Amino acid sequence: MIILLLGIHFTTILVSGSSLSDQVFQTPADIYSMPGQPAKITCHHTIPTYNQILWYKQSKTQLQFLGYVYYKDRYPEAGLGVKMEGVADKDQNCTLTIEGLSLNSSAVYFCAARLHNREAYFGGGTKLTVLEKDSTITPPKVEVLRPSEKECKNKRGNAEKTIVCLATGFYPDHVSVSWRVGGDDVTTGVATDNAALQGEDKYYTITSRLRVSAKEWYNPNTEFNCTVSFYDGTDTKSYSYSIFGDKAKEGVLTREKYLKIAQTAKLSYGVFIVKSMVYGVFVAFLVWKLQNSSGKRNH
Repeated sequence: MIILLLGIHFTTILVSGSSLSDQVFQTPADIYSMPGQPAKITCHHTIPTYNQILWYKQSKTQLQFLGYVYYKDRYPEAGLGVKMEGVADKDQNCTLTIEGLSLNSSAVYFCAARLHNREAYFGGGTKLTVLEKDSTITPPKVEVLRPSEKECKNKRGNAEKTIVCLATGFYPDHVSVSWRVGGDDVTTGVATDNAALQGEDKYYTITSRLRVSAKEWYNPNTEFNCTVSFYDGTDTKSYSYSIFGDKAKEGVLTREKYLKIAQTAKLSYGVFIVKSMVYGVFVAFLVWKLQNSSGKRNH
């Protein structure tokens, strides 16, 4: 759900995706809160000798350094309305409290474990949303749109279809989208919006597109399922919608039809070559006979 963004603060290199990042744990993953209330995030790591926890706020425009804890000493940045507690050593909890929340407090917050000036490894991130006045937490409505019959072939000349999943009317935007084809999870051919879009009515919309081969689509037994996971303030719940593939229509060139046509063409071409060879041998024989007959008469 959370896209990890990299940044540099002074000489600190923030690293994600390495094995040590798997040893930095951050909870909770999602928080909803009301304006004026505090929000608390907890971080701990299991990396031996690492003794610093750094805190960052990732907004839409920047990665902001909030401060750090060194052993038991806390060094929050002044004027940011944050409080840090706990111990930064291995297997110890360290907490960040954002006080007096406002709408501008909505962001993704990261902790990172570090040893002196060595690499710092991110936790998974916590997405905080400060709810707007008179807003209601609303789950998404999910729909899957069938592909266009007029869709063209791709650059490689293969016929493909684009299936669209549309999730609308949800608030706030704590969602993720996943696809299943024939009961199996798929990630290849999936393109999901980087972020949900908020309309004038405050509700959000997000789309995800799945590219499949004509062979997969033209099979009425294949199920295409889109699932939108939505955090409702207590639990993450799933909302799904499924469609099934079409039966191949006359004139639609599926892979099976293409292979059959190609095989028939190869067979026809082979027969043509054999006939041509036989005909050529026959003509050569006639020419040889005529030449022999002419030679005998001349003699």
